[in-house]
Amino acid sequence: MNYERTPEVTIVMPAYNAALTIGQSIESVLQQTYQNWELVIINDASADDTKKIASEYACKDKRIRVFSNEKNRGVAATRNIGIHHAQGNLLGFLDSDDLWHKTKLEKQVRLMKDNGSIISFTGTSYITKAGRKSKYILLAKKALSHKELLHSNTMSCSSVMVRRSDMIPFPQGYMHEDYAVWLQIVKKAGQAHGLGEPLLIYRMGEATKSSNRIRSARMIVGVYRYVGYGRVASFLLMLRYGWHSLSKRWLIWQLQEQ
Repeated sequence: MNYERTPEVTIVMPAYNAALTIGQSIESVLQQTYQNWELVIINDASADDTKKIASEYACKDKRIRVFSNEKNRGVAATRNIGIHHAQGNLLGFLDSDDLWHKTKLEKQVRLMKDNGSIISFTGTSYITKAGRKSKYILLAKKALSHKELLHSNTMSCSSVMVRRSDMIPFPQGYMHEDYAVWLQIVKKAGQAHGLGEPLLIYRMGEATKSSNRIRSARMIVGVYRYVGYGRVASFLLMLRYGWHSLSKRWLIWQLQEQ
């Protein structure tokens, strides 16, 4: 095939010590029914074979480009580096342990064009670290308002597509940087358009510990503070967010297939 034309979609993939999963993630891009893409992989100073595996794929397919940070920069800075190298008019994001259904790009690009969307997202299904499926599915509303997003982040990062001209940098700090960005873009756009199908397969980590839940709560407060809310409002918003998050996590593990 001739892949010399300028890609319409740039997929940004940060990768840190992802040797066990990055091959599957790349394969899920290669298997897409929509083919006018480029995959920009940024190796964040991994200590394993992440760079080697990514580079082997890049040697086989010119649409894949690999960059490496000299030192570990963190996911926000690494995604920003990927955006800097992007050529496509649309940006997609895929973490190096997540997977896409083969029609994900085709359906989402069509949605963006049909609706003149600035930002869109898809539904999400879940697998464990070992690859076991959960019966839980996070559906995507056809239209998600800023107010709805403020209460619960239903926009999984690896499902999101943004018009590059409307993208803003991921902030670095003690917060969920992707959520902070989606809040700002959706507020500007008025709404995010969603595809209800679970076209993203999200790989979950280990069961959340109490200390991690406290850390996550602080990071959510950090998001609300970053986008302009005061301390009290941020705390109250975090409580509502936390309730949604805990309810979702409980359902995922309850419905996990044995």
